[in-house]
Amino acid sequence: MALTRRLAALAAAPGRSRRSIRLRLTVIYGGLFLICGAGLLAITYVLVDHATAGYFSSTGPGGLSVTGLAGSGPGAGQHGSVPQGLQLNGNGAKSTIKFTPRQKRFVTQRMRAAAVGQHARELRQLLVYSGVALAVMAAASAGLGWLVAGRVLRPLRTITAAARDISATSLHRRLALAGPHDELKELGDTFDGLLGRLEAAFAAQRQFAANASHELRTPLAWQRTLVQVALADPDADFESLRAACQRVLASGAHQEQILEALLTLSRGQAGLDKREPFDLATLAGHVLDARQPGAQDRQLTLHAALAPAPATGDPRLAERLIANLADNALAHNTPGGHVEVVTGTRNCRAVLSVANTGPVVPAAAVDWLLRPFQRLATDRTGHGEGLGLGLSIVQAITQAHGATLTLRPRPSGGLHAEVAFPEPSAGSGTHADTDHSRPAEPASQPAQPRPAASPTPRT
Repeated sequence: MALTRRLAALAAAPGRSRRSIRLRLTVIYGGLFLICGAGLLAITYVLVDHATAGYFSSTGPGGLSVTGLAGSGPGAGQHGSVPQGLQLNGNGAKSTIKFTPRQKRFVTQRMRAAAVGQHARELRQLLVYSGVALAVMAAASAGLGWLVAGRVLRPLRTITAAARDISATSLHRRLALAGPHDELKELGDTFDGLLGRLEAAFAAQRQFAANASHELRTPLAWQRTLVQVALADPDADFESLRAACQRVLASGAHQEQILEALLTLSRGQAGLDKREPFDLATLAGHVLDARQPGAQDRQLTLHAALAPAPATGDPRLAERLIANLADNALAHNTPGGHVEVVTGTRNCRAVLSVANTGPVVPAAAVDWLLRPFQRLATDRTGHGEGLGLGLSIVQAITQAHGATLTLRPRPSGGLHAEVAFPEPSAGSGTHADTDHSRPAEPASQPAQPRPAASPTPRT
């Protein structure tokens, strides 16, 4: 591993010409092959040296060969320390020449000298041939490494070209890499998924900008119309001008509500810089006390079962979350209906539950209601009650706190909303620790509200 890192560092050394990863991989492959080949040749050299040391062979005219073992080499030690004679081979016949002691000493000296020279020549020849073979195979391995690296890195070139060409107006394009399901295929699929999320985010941003422009332009156009009509009336008196001014002020107040809602939505989407402890029961009590007169005017009954529910986060945003859920439950209700608000803990998590009677909500419309400026009864150009931002703000605040939002239509009509905050110890960090991409949980598996012993109307 250390050798591989050194080869890679050498291939990518600073201060030199730019090297692609394909070249670096080729250098690594070729270098590793060269090192392994050199090691194999070194082992072969040692084995040949050990096996042929002390061996002597000579071929003369007529095909007559003389072989023998000198007594100084390792090979000779395996067959006797001193040769007892020479073996002659020729014309299919073998014979052995025996020596006298004096002849044996003379022949032994000559054989040792001949064996050493022959052994040196054979090893030198082995080195030359092995070096040539190693050089040829190293060049071949470098070429094959270049081809293999290019084929392996082809998907990366495809991804690079696509990333360079794709812009905000062509996010619909996909790589759609083919081939086996390996790391590069997984990288291509991940990149396609990223493009899909970016496309959805850009589309939602454009839709939000268009809807916000329309919502802000409508009161401005209405104010301008009121002023033009009042100025164009030649018989306008004090009362008519006063009424026109009051309508202009009401339109301005509507604009302020839209801007305040957009600012709250932006704050919720930006996350939390710090967290403070709060109790959902206390915040819910304040919200319900402020909305009790409005509920009576609508002939609605507020039921509350407020058990302690400690959580951490931004108390102001959490109170706005409760207020939006309560306002939504009051606004989309029927005369004689009711709103139930429950707080408590479940599995060490603070839970808020808001359920209301009202018109039947299709299950398919739950996700639609979480989008900005979308209303169930009317489209964004209609004049339905509310701004169409209530549940969008709830979802943004929920995600900022790392909580989960569950919406479920009630079979008899109305909506049941539940927000489960994380454990105070687990959610005491900054907004960097929260998951802002967590969507609302499916409506098909909602968590039931904490049962209240005997819900009583708040008066």
